[in-house]
Amino acid sequence: MSFNVGDQVSVLDEDLSGVVKNISGGMVSIETEDGFLLDFSEEELILKKPSSFKNQIFSHSSLSSVVSEKEQPKRHKQPKVKAKERFQPTLEVDLHINQLVKSPKGMSKHDMLTLQLDTAKRRLEFAINKRIQKVVFIHGVGEGVLKLELEYLFGRYNNVKFYDANYQKYGLGATEVYIYQSVKPN
Repeated sequence: MSFNVGDQVSVLDEDLSGVVKNISGGMVSIETEDGFLLDFSEEELILKKPSSFKNQIFSHSSLSSVVSEKEQPKRHKQPKVKAKERFQPTLEVDLHINQLVKSPKGMSKHDMLTLQLDTAKRRLEFAINKRIQKVVFIHGVGEGVLKLELEYLFGRYNNVKFYDANYQKYGLGATEVYIYQSVKPN
């Protein structure tokens, strides 16, 4: 490789670089960044590409445009919620027994649970048929029997997933069901 006076070079196998000051019979004298003059054979040197920032020359206008671009405040993008999801109506089904019958007097616990599960199944089928994507079943906390039975019911559907509903809105006593919609043929 041939070098010219003024070239930026690095020394192979050492952490040294500098500027070529003199070339004489295969020997190259370089001035290091610390100001030392050192002699190396041409085979020990490699030409540096002028890629470091301090070696680049910027016009005043290009430098000022870069600085002004960096000074522009960045706008933080809000995560986009699809309009379809944002306005998706959520069907709420309150399964508390006092919401389903005028008076639970004379009903056994088995009768109440059966009515609640039948109501849940009917409302879920309704949501699937009407293409409603989200249904929240409010079941309350209690002993957890109704919640367990609901999970068993929802587990029999292969086009739904279910999870605890929004705690801030419903507390612990609600389960949200998401219904995957299949595309209807035209």
